[in-house]
Amino acid sequence: MTGWRALPRSPALPWLLGLAAVLAAAVLAGRHAERAALADVRRSATATLALHVAAFRTEMQKQGSLPLALASDPEIAAVVGASPDPALVARVDDRLAEIARASGAAVVYVIRRDGRAVAASNAGEPGSFVGAMYAFRPYFQQALAEGAGRQFALGTVSGRPGLYLSRRVAGPGGQTGVVVVKVEFDAIEAAWRKGAETGGETVMVTDPRGIVLVASEPAWRFGALRPVPDDERRLIRERLEFGEAPLQALPLHPAANGTLVRVGHGAEPARLAMPLDAAIPGTTWRLHTLTRIGVAVARERIQAQVIAGLMVGLACLGLAEIVGRRRRLRASLAEAAARRTELEARVRERTRALTEANQKLKGEIAERRRAEAERQRLGRELAHAGRLAALGQFAASMAHEINQPLAAIRSYADNAGILIQRERLPEASENLAAVGRLTERIAGLTRQLKGFARKASGRRDPVALAGVVRSSLEVVDGRLAGITLDLALPEPSPYVLGEGPRLEQVVVNLVQNALDAVAGVTEPRVAVTVRVAGERAVLEVGDNGGGLPDGGAQVFDAFFTTKTGGLGLGLAISRGIVEDYGGSVSAGASPAGGALFRVELPLAPTPPAGSGTPGPRKPATEGTAA
Repeated sequence: MTGWRALPRSPALPWLLGLAAVLAAAVLAGRHAERAALADVRRSATATLALHVAAFRTEMQKQGSLPLALASDPEIAAVVGASPDPALVARVDDRLAEIARASGAAVVYVIRRDGRAVAASNAGEPGSFVGAMYAFRPYFQQALAEGAGRQFALGTVSGRPGLYLSRRVAGPGGQTGVVVVKVEFDAIEAAWRKGAETGGETVMVTDPRGIVLVASEPAWRFGALRPVPDDERRLIRERLEFGEAPLQALPLHPAANGTLVRVGHGAEPARLAMPLDAAIPGTTWRLHTLTRIGVAVARERIQAQVIAGLMVGLACLGLAEIVGRRRRLRASLAEAAARRTELEARVRERTRALTEANQKLKGEIAERRRAEAERQRLGRELAHAGRLAALGQFAASMAHEINQPLAAIRSYADNAGILIQRERLPEASENLAAVGRLTERIAGLTRQLKGFARKASGRRDPVALAGVVRSSLEVVDGRLAGITLDLALPEPSPYVLGEGPRLEQVVVNLVQNALDAVAGVTEPRVAVTVRVAGERAVLEVGDNGGGLPDGGAQVFDAFFTTKTGGLGLGLAISRGIVEDYGGSVSAGASPAGGALFRVELPLAPTPPAGSGTPGPRKPATEGTAA
């Protein structure tokens, strides 16, 4: 018995397998893309269907309340009587015509109990409804029986389809009648037709029997979605609902997949469409849309097939390249194995050298860490030395600031003694209270001095800027004698973020500089203004003194001063305080001829609830020459 012999593999077999894979991928991708495209079309068509339902319902609701309003009109109730006045009937005809024009209704008319129309908006026109009999109409019978009715039908006089809305009318002497408003949908059909002609969907409205009442295709009106039974056809003919319409089935045929239909248009080839429908709220009707399917879905399917075919083809080519590389790899492995032993020896030698280098590097890293620790220690000592130097400057500034409150305390104390001798005790008590406040101010300055030795708190609380200015003016109140103070503080005061005592230090320093500048001026004047500019509060202190040297370029430099015995630290410290709170300070020429200092601070987000503009009594020199 002979053994099995392996059959030789054909060179074309891999190519045939690759071609089969490409075709299979194209078919599967096309089906998936078609399903995805149909899902997108369905989502879009569902949204469009909701818009059509809302628009159609709005069109119906515009006329829905009109019959109810007309039924309560006394003149309309009078014309359904036994023998209405001809002049009254003429007035009602004119009113109905005016109402029809204003509301957009096709026609409005009134029917007596016997079914004869006695007044209409088209009275006197060709095809007038006056005198016509409507006792056979279901909307008339329903209104008499139930009080209201509605029916979509073909007009027996006008021959135009429309929705009839009816309402029972109570006439004189127990007589009853019906007022009817006919609504036609020509405008909305025209809009639908225009949309369908530009590639949109076909739209139609059907009643519970499946008969088309309103449609974008004029030929489909009074067609049927499903066969109408013979007894139903006979009843429709008796009621003259749709005239002689044959009620034929629409040219809609189910497609193979069951979710689409084929729409025929006479000699034109049938096209695929996606049918959707929804109930129209408040009615028994349904609105249907037929969204065209074809070009978009076919394009998506072809694109997916092409892309899938290319990707699978490229994958097959890549696989072939991988197989070729594996063959070449086997050939090179033998050569690589021969070199591996030599490489391992060289690696061991290199590893030994790297280990030695690593030990040296660890030693250098340890040395660098010791040097870095020493550098940080020296930096902390240097920072401490700088802080002590700044503390000395701040202490000199505090001594400068405390001199003025002490002078004011002396002035208030002397005045209090004189007032007590003159038995003016309330005024003396007020001076003593001011002495107490100034003493607290000096205590606050000393607390700042001790706090600076540690670190600034950095707190930023809402502070009333007007209150800060008033408290600061108390400190310098003793120097305001003979000087006109123009004070402009808004009510309510703007609130800024900061600390009250530190901001008072800034204001006191600026006012002190202004008072020093006007010393020796014939008519000395100092102006202090607070206002709001955008998102910032602005404080301006101006004078009519000799102005600033060199335009004020150096006034904020530490130890720069133009006063004999001055330290030159006040403005430098003030600028530091303002900048700590996110503000800015600048100097320039005043319109009065002297210097003008401008401080800008951010406004607080919201003032504290229930807070006013705090501050002690206003100095006696505010706004006048003391």
